[in-house]
Amino acid sequence: MTIILGIDPGSRFTGYGVIKQEKQHFTYLGSGCIKAMSQGEDLASRLQTIFAGVSELIIQFKPDMFAIEQVFMGVNPGGALKLGQARGAAIVAATNSGLTIAEYSARQIKQAVVGTGAADKSQVQHMVKSILKLPGTPQADAADALAVALCHGHSHTSVAILAGQATKIVRGRLR
Repeated sequence: MTIILGIDPGSRFTGYGVIKQEKQHFTYLGSGCIKAMSQGEDLASRLQTIFAGVSELIIQFKPDMFAIEQVFMGVNPGGALKLGQARGAAIVAATNSGLTIAEYSARQIKQAVVGTGAADKSQVQHMVKSILKLPGTPQADAADALAVALCHGHSHTSVAILAGQATKIVRGRLR
């Protein structure tokens, strides 16, 4: 059994998703958003909120693995810099707790969860809901973070199979 904490970083809203993986079976443990956006709050204060929030999640859920989305360099370089700083705050919280960091691009995450790297947010939300058998559709940032955790779970399982750590595969399932 492995507990995976997935993070979808943002300087205003940082999504988190926590799942338990047993072989190729995933169970939902929790998700939500760290709201680092308060009126008049400067970037340094928001980064502290992200760091404290991720640190608290690590204490609460005791994850074995930590996965985070990489920065996408779009048309707004200032936004990418703030996103990178938000990622840094989350990564430092994980590193301080002794967790190894796994990073995935948005395309890799969508490919692992939806089957296409060009999926939109609603498709990611739908597949996360379906895979984890959730009663409702998770909020977009939380769904993205759960998708990060699922991507890492799939990747970690694939690496174990390739390394010969898996005992056998029966009807497409790791046993």
